[in-house]
Amino acid sequence: MHPLIWAIVLLIKSINVDTLSYKTVSANKQTADKKWLVVDAEGQTLGRLASKVARIIRGKHKVNFTPHADCGDNVIVVNAEKVSFSGTKLADKEYIRYTGYPGGQRSTSAELMLKKHPERLIEKAVKGMLPKNKLGRQLFTNLKVYVGSEHNQEAQKPTVVNLDTFK
Repeated sequence: MHPLIWAIVLLIKSINVDTLSYKTVSANKQTADKKWLVVDAEGQTLGRLASKVARIIRGKHKVNFTPHADCGDNVIVVNAEKVSFSGTKLADKEYIRYTGYPGGQRSTSAELMLKKHPERLIEKAVKGMLPKNKLGRQLFTNLKVYVGSEHNQEAQKPTVVNLDTFK
């Protein structure tokens, strides 16, 4: 064997190239690095806020995003009553529900819901942007919405996130 080829073979063996190391690593419940984030809804448009929060809860902003696993972060939304609407949606938008009885279809305007239960507006918007399956129902438990600037998750040491600068 030629000495140059022999040197290349020895060099390759010394590098120790492991061909099995090129595996795609999927995140799962144990390997997901879940954080607690606080989002301020003051001055945010409802739909844009909900889409960014749903993206964070789903984990799509992370490098190790796995579609079938809960690898997203926990999100705390504060100041839910200060969310804004574009155009005439505050007066025109209706939320329809059904009681389960004949003739039991009820509708509520966004304006009335904002006065009575502002946290439900954000919850409903985010839930509509999550998958409609077991994973989506489990991901929805990672969302906490509060009226006012106070929340109960101080023990988790959440970090404040500005959605305007969030990618």
